Amino acid sequence: MIRLSVIIPVYKVEETLDKCVESVLSQDIMDMEVIMVDDGSPDACPQLCDKWAAKDSRIKVIHKLNGGLSDARNAGIDKATGHYLTFVDSDDYLEKNTYSPLLAVLDRHPEYDILEYPIFQYEGDKAKESLLSFQDQLFTDIHSYWYSTLAYHHTYACNKIYKRNLFENIRFPKGKVFEDVLTYPRILEVAHNVATSAQGLYHYCLNPNGITSLADGEKWRFLLEAHLNIISNPLFLPVSEEYCLQLLNIQLYTSELTGDPPRIPHIRFHRILNTKTLLNNLLGINIFCKLNRCFRKIVKRR
Repeated sequence: MIRLSVIIPVYKVEETLDKCVESVLSQDIMDMEVIMVDDGSPDACPQLCDKWAAKDSRIKVIHKLNGGLSDARNAGIDKATGHYLTFVDSDDYLEKNTYSPLLAVLDRHPEYDILEYPIFQYEGDKAKESLLSFQDQLFTDIHSYWYSTLAYHHTYACNKIYKRNLFENIRFPKGKVFEDVLTYPRILEVAHNVATSAQGLYHYCLNPNGITSLADGEKWRFLLEAHLNIISNPLFLPVSEEYCLQLLNIQLYTSELTGDPPRIPHIRFHRILNTKTLLNNLLGINIFCKLNRCFRKIVKRR
């Protein structure tokens, strides 16, 4: 039986693909399948995928018409046969000896539905890169996990190992960006628990040509919509003030890019977390969004 399915969507990453695949294969796990999904890539990636499959019997390749990241991940999920499932983006890579200790944790605790492990974020951007680490901990209360670990800041699909059956009725939303924010809360709805581990490391590399780096106003509407869905879900209520600040930031930036009126409900912060929360309390979200747009326009003109 296959223990772990690793799904790697592939599109226009010929410069980083080899490093990514090498990092996965070097984990030295034989009862693993690596599903490379060529999402109609117009460069040399289709040939690179086939070369890797010829080198290692653990690799399976899917060639398909371009449908976007979500569609590629979904194709991999449909093909996966492992008891556990995980994702690796093809411009990222894994630290050596990441999967073995994590699978050992799952062997000791077969009741764990999701295991989240450390991730080095935005590698390549000195101003943004940071290590997100965890303690060894089990959460049987999803609400507690969401807020105590600030999970809304790390809804990444990639630094987690899931029981494959969690995806029985769940797929990533095709044609949308920030798909992890839309999908992870749905997975948490069917999960009984989430465990975190201090072991292993995923390297999330900044891609200046990536989907989120190039997100425009329409794509930020998708992100705002995802968080509005979350705050309407009883599983995540009541919301923390720190999460309300996240919503406020997303709303301000979305309104700045699109000119849309605010969609988040009225928020009054009981604790003044920063200048934005103060201005929100003094002005209200409608006036605050309008003034923020005007201020940003003046700054850009200079």
